[in-house]
Amino acid sequence: MDYKQLVIRGISYSQTQSGAYALLLEHEESHIKLPVVIGNFEAQSISLGLEKDIHPPRPLTHDLFTKFIVSAHYELVSVIIYQIVDGVFFSNINFKNKANDEELILDARTSDAVAMAVRFDAPIFTTQQVLNEAGILLELEDVSKEEQAFSETVHTEDSLRSLSMEELQKLLEEAVKEEDYDTALEIQEEIKRRKKKID
Repeated sequence: MDYKQLVIRGISYSQTQSGAYALLLEHEESHIKLPVVIGNFEAQSISLGLEKDIHPPRPLTHDLFTKFIVSAHYELVSVIIYQIVDGVFFSNINFKNKANDEELILDARTSDAVAMAVRFDAPIFTTQQVLNEAGILLELEDVSKEEQAFSETVHTEDSLRSLSMEELQKLLEEAVKEEDYDTALEIQEEIKRRKKKID
């Protein structure tokens, strides 16, 4: 089957379901976006998987499963979002045994599959049929407006901008220690924004 590779474009609060997030995946060639509604825990786990320099003091479920996979001498080869039924995406995680090349395919929720894929830097694929059924074509201007609105609501920008880099680093350490990953990610974004300005 001819699979289409997707890249993660971002995570934002879901406009349709309260307490949920929207994971935005994109097929780079066609620019078709695939929005997947995910829960708060999965959103945090995917964000932490993408932010390689934030390490929680205790392993999250996806971190634990990652260690188990590595210990069992498997590698995560790819994730395939193969179907959508009544708005629910169905995915497989494809593993390979490093010792004997034996393949293992596990059914998974798409949010869990993506959380695992980011930990292994594994590619995420879908089918043309899924793109046809659930994909949307957003103009770049619309996406930047959404991102701007998201950053305005999520980040407590004014309070973070008034702090020094040393204070931000201290707050980041405290947030990670207390396992408040939403705050930790907001602080991390502010630190990155300042570093970009310096560069």
